[in-house]
Amino acid sequence: MELWLLLLLLGLFTYFIVKRSVASITRTPIWLLWMVMMTPAFIWSAWILVYGEDKRMPPALEIAPFIICPILYWLLIQWGRRDFTPPPKPQEMVAEQAHNPSEVQPVSASDAGSTVRPIDKTEETNLRNCFPWSIYYLQNIDYRPQAVICRGKLRTNPEVAYQTVRENIEKLFGDRFFVVFQEGLNGSPFFALVPNPQAHSQAQQQTEPLKRPALAIGLLLVTLFTTTLVGVEISEVSNAALQSNPALLLKGLPYALALVAILGIHELGHYLSAQYYKIRTTLPYFIPVPFFLGTFGAFIGRRSPVPSRKALFDLGIASSLAGFAVTLPLLFWGLAHSDVVAVSEQSSILNFTSLNPRFSLLLTLLSKWALGSELTANMAIKLHPVGVAAYIGFIWTAFKLMPVGHLDGGHIVHAMFGQRNGAMIGQISRLLMLGLSLVQPDLFIWAIFLFLMPVSDEPALNDVSELDNKRDLWGLLVLALLVSILLPVPGNLAQLLKV
Repeated sequence: MELWLLLLLLGLFTYFIVKRSVASITRTPIWLLWMVMMTPAFIWSAWILVYGEDKRMPPALEIAPFIICPILYWLLIQWGRRDFTPPPKPQEMVAEQAHNPSEVQPVSASDAGSTVRPIDKTEETNLRNCFPWSIYYLQNIDYRPQAVICRGKLRTNPEVAYQTVRENIEKLFGDRFFVVFQEGLNGSPFFALVPNPQAHSQAQQQTEPLKRPALAIGLLLVTLFTTTLVGVEISEVSNAALQSNPALLLKGLPYALALVAILGIHELGHYLSAQYYKIRTTLPYFIPVPFFLGTFGAFIGRRSPVPSRKALFDLGIASSLAGFAVTLPLLFWGLAHSDVVAVSEQSSILNFTSLNPRFSLLLTLLSKWALGSELTANMAIKLHPVGVAAYIGFIWTAFKLMPVGHLDGGHIVHAMFGQRNGAMIGQISRLLMLGLSLVQPDLFIWAIFLFLMPVSDEPALNDVSELDNKRDLWGLLVLALLVSILLPVPGNLAQLLKV
């Protein structure tokens, strides 16, 4: 039964990632892409069902699916791109074609369709007046079905330019457009007016319940119950003992409260940062499940664009630091109350009853500090239930800090280095994780998930203004934290620590 539950969990997570990452860029059926990426898991599961866990799979059958399936996945995506026009998004619809002025083809009012009402001659004259020559010297305006692109030369600080031009355009057009400020491939910043899909539905927005506290509280309570049930199992309370004495359910509370606190504080960091920058979001919602960890985590839904790279950075780093600030003391306490067991073939980074901490430099240091001389080179850790919850938070923090796409780390490197450089860092990170998985095979599935995600983050409205030195420093420190979690403990240090 456990095998089927893990396969179900992997299948749901893979489907969610595939649908979110490629549905808008290819017409290849999502179910087909999902089948391709799930093929290695199906092969492994079938082998275990037929031959059991003791008989090892032939190396060719074990490795070949992980080579063939990603290649086939990529080819299917490319095949589906032919003659496919994805539905535009507010900030993304101007990014690709607006970089090369020679490719611009002005469109007439009849060509523009219903996506955006064309700007007439009078409005164009007024639009030009929104760009003071001392702020941004406007040279030409290009009309597109989904955007109006304004190119020129920046003459002042990017932040001042964006604020001035945005305020002028809002005075002229109201909330009809989002004002996007991005860098072209040649490094020259340009403005784009993108239709605001919310402009024609203000009355609906006012009546639509964005925040549903009753739903949020209800999901929180259900998640506390499901994680408590899992916590009882982690505490090694049998079903027979629980049925005879329901009070034993309380033994699952330490795990439940610790895990919900870590995940909840992480999402609360997102929520409070969004409220600070006046970004419309839902409340944090938990996802309860009656198996595995007891929850699939929590999320908030964002309903408006991110205004600037500074806001994007704060959204990414606030949640990670808030969650880690709760995780770290709980992890230390959980390790200090854990037991040591002899290292065996079953010891791994995924075995809570025989955890090998040496895959992570930071985890090794924390374990040695908490357990002292009890932790030696031939010992593993049997985690306390609180330690299990904190360890999940520890791994979750590392995953979210990966500098790839829409993850918190992706937001951080995008805000620090720009969208294109951030995407390049994300691609390098995915390759490095794949290489690291050759040393630590348990990280291979992690590497695969990173390759399923889009490598590029969605741009902010003002994607030109750079961060201040203070935020750059915090970003480097957070990336250093990620490295300390992912890199294994060096041999010399392991000998010094006697681990």
